Amino acid sequence: MQSLRISGCTPSGTGGSATPSPVGLVDPNFIVSNYVAASPQEECFIQIIQAKELKIQEMQRALQFKDNEIAELKSHLDKFQSVFPFSRGSAAGCAGTGGASGSGAGGSGGSGPGTATGATRKSGQNFQRQRALGISAEPQSESSLLLEHVSFPKYDKDERSRELIKAAILDNDFMKNLDLTQIREIVDCMYPVKYPAKNLIIKEGDVGSIVYVMEDGRVEVSREGKYLSTLSGAKVLGELAILYNCQRTATITAITECNLWAIERQCFQTIMMRTGLIRQAEYSDFLKSVPIFKDLAEDTLIKISDVLEETHYQRGDYIVRQGARGDTFFIISKGKVRVTIKQQDTQEEKFIRMLGKGDFFGEKALQGDDLRTANIICESADGVSCLVIDRETFNQLISNLDEIKHRYDDEGAMERRKINEEFRDINLTDLRVIATLGVGGFGRVELVQTNGDSSRSFALKQTKKSQIVETRQQQHIMSEKEIMGEANCQFIVKLFKTFKDKKYLYMLMESCLGGELWTILRDKGNFDDSTTRFYTACVVEAFDYLHSRNIIYRDLKPENLLLNERGYVKLVDFGFAKKLQTGRKTWTFCGTPEYVAPEVILNRGHDISADYWSLGVLMFELLTGTPPFTGSDPMRTYNIILKGIDAIEFPRNITRNASNLIKKLCRDNPAERLGYQRGGISEIQKHKWFDGFYWWGLQNCTLEPPIKPAVKSVVDTTNFDDYPPDPEGPPPDDVTGWDKDF
Repeated sequence: MQSLRISGCTPSGTGGSATPSPVGLVDPNFIVSNYVAASPQEECFIQIIQAKELKIQEMQRALQFKDNEIAELKSHLDKFQSVFPFSRGSAAGCAGTGGASGSGAGGSGGSGPGTATGATRKSGQNFQRQRALGISAEPQSESSLLLEHVSFPKYDKDERSRELIKAAILDNDFMKNLDLTQIREIVDCMYPVKYPAKNLIIKEGDVGSIVYVMEDGRVEVSREGKYLSTLSGAKVLGELAILYNCQRTATITAITECNLWAIERQCFQTIMMRTGLIRQAEYSDFLKSVPIFKDLAEDTLIKISDVLEETHYQRGDYIVRQGARGDTFFIISKGKVRVTIKQQDTQEEKFIRMLGKGDFFGEKALQGDDLRTANIICESADGVSCLVIDRETFNQLISNLDEIKHRYDDEGAMERRKINEEFRDINLTDLRVIATLGVGGFGRVELVQTNGDSSRSFALKQTKKSQIVETRQQQHIMSEKEIMGEANCQFIVKLFKTFKDKKYLYMLMESCLGGELWTILRDKGNFDDSTTRFYTACVVEAFDYLHSRNIIYRDLKPENLLLNERGYVKLVDFGFAKKLQTGRKTWTFCGTPEYVAPEVILNRGHDISADYWSLGVLMFELLTGTPPFTGSDPMRTYNIILKGIDAIEFPRNITRNASNLIKKLCRDNPAERLGYQRGGISEIQKHKWFDGFYWWGLQNCTLEPPIKPAVKSVVDTTNFDDYPPDPEGPPPDDVTGWDKDF
């Protein structure tokens, strides 16, 4: 066999260079395995390649060592940051709900520096975010009757201004997702404002509630005194302010005289709520007129109305062709259609009748008949609009309401009576503080014991009344007390009793001394499949309990999951939880930026399906150490969320089944999310990722947890970070009486 000759390599001692030519490089293993003998030149070449490979391996080991060192330093940095005194300024001024979580340290008010977002996620990057900060807008009236009578002044605009505002909205990453009907109303309600040159339009740090559209002029954008950019033309400014009450993140100064259009947050949110409720009511009324829908429960009708897609047709379009296969059902929402039937042995179509608004066709397709029996042709000169649903979506939503289980009802009532009796005579003065378990924007959580009883301990959450009033979160804190006071689920932290004085509201709760799941995740970086499965299953059990009672949680994240002494996870901090009327939605913007669902961001109304979205986000974060949707600021995070889960690159350590479940939970359309469809939450439990999981053992607490925290006594706080005293001191008194029922 002929040996391979390679030029450019001369053995040492021949006077030539020992550096190989870049031309004709050959794998040394290929040479050895494919040729009987190698020439001296070839041997030289092999030795050089092998030496370089050894050098590469050495450098890779050094790089891995540096990576480990960086990860360790980041972990230490996270620990220091998580116990740094809470700064309201760095939290962007957003309203939280009660600060420290339940008997842990996280919660809607956040902790540490209060930064709500991490860095932009990159493939293969194990970024550990800071403790997340929950945010909430002021609760709005959600009565459709009240909203019908709410009106805002409309301001005259010429066609150029109207088109400019519309173009600016459609060019904005966030606002372009609004419906055209909503955009039209927003354009109508925007009012003119003028700023002379050198005047501040938006000041960094100020609390803002107005969004602007610039029509004429130029502005300069700066942050912390540093120039960022110059803007001109049709641009949206300050759009984060229309979502919730928060501080401006940059300063915008008029370079020249600027003409702008403005709208207040209250007006914007009312438009969003009203248009959503009107559309939902209109669609539900359409459905009630259809025989196959008329006997369905109200909440099922609302679910179906949410997935109806409006489709438009031009005059002469065949919406349905006779003989074609189809699985879609249509309700006419605008215009008229002509119904014809093709005669046998002829090309002529026989006119049957006209159908108009409120009429429907294709209902047999939902019942399994594929072949269309007639032609449906758009007749109206200005087109026809139809509400459309397909068979698969319809079948996913139609469920037997008897499937909803209330496993805890009987024992729950008895347990609550027992707790009330046991804690009836305990007063606030009977409690002594042992240590601090957590801090947040609205207060602290202390580990306490009752005087004379050292056999057990409790978590006492104290919330500043003045800050609750300042951020208008009274309704949320009262809802938290009501929901936790009635709950009896082993996957939810128990509330034993509440107290109040002039400065604080207090909640005496079960202490979970295993610490926050967030702290464990921070220290470990990420969890494996099995560990993530156990913690996710605990949350599924908690959601099963809550959702069967029409309670939406709205603030799932590792910070709000506490481990008890055995290692089981419990849900804590119900500041954003709300009991919904059957089949109804809620509209208040609240949650943690990385975890909020698209319909919350777009103010389209949301229900328990938003919790399933956050469950998918939690799975991703537990498996990777960072949520899938993270931006450098909240608005960037929201824009990433609106692009959808399919735009996210999944790391290789997420298995195929885990990836499949995450994507089924994080569907853009709420009605398509696993857990919200016909089979309910049991569809999550039956997913392939949970194959072989011992649900009965979890429910009865016989399953061995993946991590068992070290808890030496009822006052052992070693699983929590150390927290300094409150630097702000006692808050002012509040004696307005809003909390009389607390």
